[in-house]
Amino acid sequence: MPQMNKGGKFIFGISILRDNLSIQFPTQAIEEYDITSEGKVFLISGSKTTGGFVVTRKGMLYDSKIGNILKDTAQLCNYELPQGKFVKYKGRLYCWLSISTNGKIQFTSDMMNTLEINIGHKLLSIRSSNIAFTMGAKGPLLEKAENFDGEIEIY
Repeated sequence: MPQMNKGGKFIFGISILRDNLSIQFPTQAIEEYDITSEGKVFLISGSKTTGGFVVTRKGMLYDSKIGNILKDTAQLCNYELPQGKFVKYKGRLYCWLSISTNGKIQFTSDMMNTLEINIGHKLLSIRSSNIAFTMGAKGPLLEKAENFDGEIEIY
């Protein structure tokens, strides 16, 4: 896993939004966050700088500093909202999706529009915290990755 610069963020790989609207997460991110263990994940809209989305699961999110989203939004917490339907909470958008045992998720056109990503979009998988990883769609880190001399695995 490359590190873009000394003391910088660790990169798991690059995932491409495929023609069938799916994204495969990098193996190391899947393993480090045990992201497939619950069969469902939460997506959180990304920052203004990085865009894309953040990926986590209930077991990591619920007791975290930002776990109030689940405690305050029972329909999201209990997966009662339709898959991929975003709800707004304190300035961010949240939804849930099923995840395959091999770490793949499926988007809808509406989700892509909401997250401002398109087919063929390269998303940089970034270790962002102990409860989530980011799938960055833009910004300086993505530019550094494009100019990186080493190898970044593509999924």
